[in-house]
Amino acid sequence: MKGSRSAVAALAAVMAIGAWVGVGAGQQPPAQPLQLAPLGVTGEAIYPAVEGWGPTKDGTNVLLIGYFNRNKDQDLDIPIGPNNRIEPGGPDQGQPTHFHLGGRQYGVFAIPVPKDFGNKRLTWTLVANGQTASVTLWQNPLYWIDFYKHGASGNEPPVIKFADSGPTLTGPPRGIAQTLYGTVGNAVELKFWAADQKETYDPEEGLPAAARAARGRGADAGRGADAGRGAAPRDDTPVAIIGTQVITRSSGTTPGSGGGGGGRGSAPPADIRITWHKYRGPGEFTWDTDEIRLMNKGDAKLFLEAKTNGYFSEAGEYWLRAQVNDESGNGGGGDQCCWTTALVKVIIK
Repeated sequence: MKGSRSAVAALAAVMAIGAWVGVGAGQQPPAQPLQLAPLGVTGEAIYPAVEGWGPTKDGTNVLLIGYFNRNKDQDLDIPIGPNNRIEPGGPDQGQPTHFHLGGRQYGVFAIPVPKDFGNKRLTWTLVANGQTASVTLWQNPLYWIDFYKHGASGNEPPVIKFADSGPTLTGPPRGIAQTLYGTVGNAVELKFWAADQKETYDPEEGLPAAARAARGRGADAGRGADAGRGAAPRDDTPVAIIGTQVITRSSGTTPGSGGGGGGRGSAPPADIRITWHKYRGPGEFTWDTDEIRLMNKGDAKLFLEAKTNGYFSEAGEYWLRAQVNDESGNGGGGDQCCWTTALVKVIIK
């Protein structure tokens, strides 16, 4: 695994490349802003983003995919079809049709692929506000991910379960985890249990006492949450050249990435942070709690209840996405490990 800033820059490059894929051969690309530019307010594109690929707990390889909505104040609903398609084999391969407010949404869905998938490619194409963006999805060796353990920090994603004595889920989403039922305007209880463990990596392991003391006074002091997280060396190999801008795996950060700030900053600290998002559905979805914060002090055996109420404005079938972050924050701080995503279907009458 690369360091968090390296990984985020690589993802920005992927998204930028995706924007160019949508341009027909021999045509000039549209005058779209670069991914590292400030977000627009409305009327801009949404860029599909490849997180990477790897095996799930049952050994099935999945492609993990997110997106970057450049619209700061515009949610968009894009139905499955010509403007929201994954081909070949689609257009529907489980992608979202509702795209959340501006910024980067990590690990939103996963596509399982057969063992003989090899170097085959899929393409996800989105047309938002008249602007087309697409990205190629494949088992690129450079984007292999261990979804369940960070190689440098030893961190693992939170574990969740939808019944107190039910099976556990962790890592990328795999199908619908739960189906609920409700009526228009009335509360639907959204509830599961979550646990998380402490990071197992000790950056000072094996050092003599004097060296350990020196580290506390040296360059690592004052690095705050990044101290001792095993950041990889810089990798300045270009991964994309867009106009005059060269993006390397050590360049900058992605707007809206969250920067791995889970559990830090002005908000109360938390070991586990849970947010709910509309994924598909005909009407509006609102909920009582913007973010659920749990403190289990790294006790992997301590499952805490995470509960809120959701409300739906119209009858129909909705899919919701539960994003469960540990202290590494959105997108694992850019490292692509470790967080858990689950999809819940709600039938409203």
